[in-house]
Amino acid sequence: MAKPTKRRVSGGGRTTPKGGATAGRSARPEMPREAGGRYTPPIPRSQKVSPPWVPVLMFGLLLIGTLIILINYTDTLWGTSNWWLLAGLGMILGGIITATQYH
Repeated sequence: MAKPTKRRVSGGGRTTPKGGATAGRSARPEMPREAGGRYTPPIPRSQKVSPPWVPVLMFGLLLIGTLIILINYTDTLWGTSNWWLLAGLGMILGGIITATQYH
């Protein structure tokens, strides 16, 4: 089987202007300061601090969910049931979701 012939593109040249991507622009553009611009100022540190009950709730949900699952499997306090398992997994999931909100 013969090789196909290579097609030559005529009128080639540069697609972009010479001088790189920042030709005609400064190396560091000024950030717009108005509210409608693209610049978003950083959130102040005082707003990032979580209240002290967030880690308590997080660890509490994780611990109680784990204990419910362990008690369910050991058949210590009540009979084994899928509802207890789902409740324990739901509490663990609630603890994980609370962990994502902690700053």
